[in-house]
Amino acid sequence: MAGQGEPAAPVVLAAKRVSKAFGEVPVLFSIDFDIRPGEVHAIIGENGAGKSTLIKILSGLERPTSGHVELDGAPVELPPDGQAVNLGIVVIHQELNLAEHLTVADSIFLGRELKSGPFLKLREMREGARRILETLHVHIDPDVRINTLSVADKQMIEIAKAISRDARVLIMDEPTAVLSVAETETFFEQVDRLKAKGVAIIFISHKLDEVMRLADRVTVLRDGQLIATVGTEALTPDSIAQMMVGRELSNLYPPKHEPDVDADTVLAVRNLMAPGVRDVSFALKRGEILGFAGLIGSGRTAVAEAIVGLSPLDSGEILHKGTPVRFADVSKSVAAGVAYMTKDRKGKGLLLTANLKDNLTLLTLKRHFKGPFLDDKSETRALERAVRRFDIRARDPSVRVGQLSGGNQQKLMLGKMMEAEPDIIIIDEPTRGIDVGTKQQIYHIIAALAAEGKSIIVISSEMQEVIGLAHRVVVMREGRIAGILEGAEITESEIMRYAAGIKQGGENERISA
Repeated sequence: MAGQGEPAAPVVLAAKRVSKAFGEVPVLFSIDFDIRPGEVHAIIGENGAGKSTLIKILSGLERPTSGHVELDGAPVELPPDGQAVNLGIVVIHQELNLAEHLTVADSIFLGRELKSGPFLKLREMREGARRILETLHVHIDPDVRINTLSVADKQMIEIAKAISRDARVLIMDEPTAVLSVAETETFFEQVDRLKAKGVAIIFISHKLDEVMRLADRVTVLRDGQLIATVGTEALTPDSIAQMMVGRELSNLYPPKHEPDVDADTVLAVRNLMAPGVRDVSFALKRGEILGFAGLIGSGRTAVAEAIVGLSPLDSGEILHKGTPVRFADVSKSVAAGVAYMTKDRKGKGLLLTANLKDNLTLLTLKRHFKGPFLDDKSETRALERAVRRFDIRARDPSVRVGQLSGGNQQKLMLGKMMEAEPDIIIIDEPTRGIDVGTKQQIYHIIAALAAEGKSIIVISSEMQEVIGLAHRVVVMREGRIAGILEGAEITESEIMRYAAGIKQGGENERISA
């Protein structure tokens, strides 16, 4: 960005009065947007605000219904199917886009392989991949296959792949959603380097602290309309959130209603050993929200998957309302009243090509049979109840779930889980990749379920989320419980001390709490 008193750099990419409709449904209304070299320009808004549609138009994946795109000040019709990369416009999508069977090096150079005649220069590609990864401080062997990597490592490969293409405009859609604190900081450093080199960066994130840290300007969309474009120096996270949703969000987290101290223990885990889990013990009471915090890879999800039968138990004991259980699979845990909501809503949680009704009743089909046939009216009534209860917004119930916003997909997953009427609810990353307004809705839904007497485990990478919701917090590190915090102990600094291994212990005396 130009310094004070210096002329602004020329615009490299712009949308001019761009509108977009899908059939009869308008989703963008006369949007103006531009980005300059060496600038980070954030696009923010609630799910369904039009952010994804705008970046698809700016990258050639969609055509505007009216208006046009300009590149270097001249109107341009961007090539479709991702070929705008040849013009220097590179997108890192929120959903990973890697070929699972290829190696890391093959993935980074996919489509622009180094060749000598008909032969690949495998050694040069490996070394090139290694150099790019080193700039990101990522220690991944270029010869390993993508399908062996964690989700966080795959995201870093996506970033490396984009950086390697010498982008003029780099569009990042929720790039830190699956990164740890340390990985996120490395990512920030790389953004600063790219910015210093003159790369124009369009940044989409629901994490307002990241927007404040990285962005020079912020464009706010709401319901497909441009609300404002403002320099970050004139904003606060609260003012951004208010522009996004059009209302105050001072009550983002609902008041905590402490569970009955004499409430029954509904779930007790003792000395659990499973893949990624080492000697874990804890208890969950009726009406309690128990948070699980820790760095990515600490074993939080592994504990949940072991409890509900998604991964095998090596040893240990699980007591459900005092009775020893060992669920063979998820259907058995659901039948017993223990439901798990995965963090991977698009890969494991929902059928993206199916409609809302088919997704909602997937766990409870037996309830909707009338004789040998599925009762369509029964399923429709269930969907109507879920739409009202969880405020699921869709222009048409028959729409494919993959066309819903992330927030509405998340609320549909909640509805699907609650259709089974569980007493114990395990929610993994309840608000990943959704906007602040929908976060508020989900937080209030979780609190209301606890007030009804449901017992809830919330696994989250966002410490403020755990602090704002949980009555007690289990902090995981390297597959073990590093500590269990309650009351005034539940602070960011205390959670990080246990998560980073600075402090240890504290769990044993509280297992039966």
